[in-house]
Amino acid sequence: MEDINNKVILVTGGTGSFGRKFAKIVLNDFQPRKLIVFSRDELKQYEMQTGGFNQPNIRFFIGDVRDVDRLRRAMQGVDVVVHAAALKQVPACEYNPNEAVLTNVMGARNVIEAALDSGVKKVIALSSDKAVNPVNLYGATKLVAEKLFVQANAYSAFRATKFSCVRYGNVVGSRGSVVPLFLEQRKSGRVTITDRRMTRFWITLEQGVRFVIRCIGLMEGGEVFVPKLPSMNIMDLSQALAPGCEIDEIGIRAGEKLHEVLISEDEARHTVELDDMFIVNPLHPWWNAAPPAGSRPLSDGFRYSSDNNDRWLKTDELQRLAGLIN
Repeated sequence: MEDINNKVILVTGGTGSFGRKFAKIVLNDFQPRKLIVFSRDELKQYEMQTGGFNQPNIRFFIGDVRDVDRLRRAMQGVDVVVHAAALKQVPACEYNPNEAVLTNVMGARNVIEAALDSGVKKVIALSSDKAVNPVNLYGATKLVAEKLFVQANAYSAFRATKFSCVRYGNVVGSRGSVVPLFLEQRKSGRVTITDRRMTRFWITLEQGVRFVIRCIGLMEGGEVFVPKLPSMNIMDLSQALAPGCEIDEIGIRAGEKLHEVLISEDEARHTVELDDMFIVNPLHPWWNAAPPAGSRPLSDGFRYSSDNNDRWLKTDELQRLAGLIN
């Protein structure tokens, strides 16, 4: 908590699903000196301002992560940056690869450069399970962004800026996810799935935000933090959200995996485990941080994937996460 209380915090992509939830939790549960919402959409900023985000310590800053000079201006006097801005829809990134690279890769570079130049103390970036062994462009851009943020610690020796990442799975109810899609499709009595064998990790927006806040306090610079999450099969998911509906299996889409991986076998060799998370440590000569108290190494050959998980969501748990039952 002490890492965000009385601090100036900037969140890129601050009008997105994560950004709005992050702002709500930080303003309600903590005491930041200032919270800066950085995004390129003036309408969404207006909707936030008129929708309850009008506290005296919140600021709205129009800008794009593609513009490094605007980021430098926004980061003046900022203590903590949460980098959530991204193009994240897999089909859109496949169809618009240049745009995905400009936002997800060059935008990450710009955030790093601006944070170093502005003397920001901590920067934590949101990544995705799709960054592990990527098969689509979105995952590839997130993998590159992770590498940029981890290696950025090599540049910050004289400026004391720390960079880390958080990597987690599908967010229940976020814009563009399968949960609102199934809830809409069930009105017609028919839902579409790509492959009956598919599994995914699941996390709620609130869980994601609180995990990021906790990791801001834990980070030494260079870690990739991975929460322990439950998995669910796509057929169980469809029955939980649209019971009794007919199923149309339409075939796996380009760039889509049957199962997602949060930690690969190669990463596991330099990963430690806590009761509720994994921490992937960097393999670089500048890394000399002591492991957190109570952490333990992973077994040889460990792989954390959505199909070999030891935690599985039950129907009522998913319905509760999706807000269908209390």
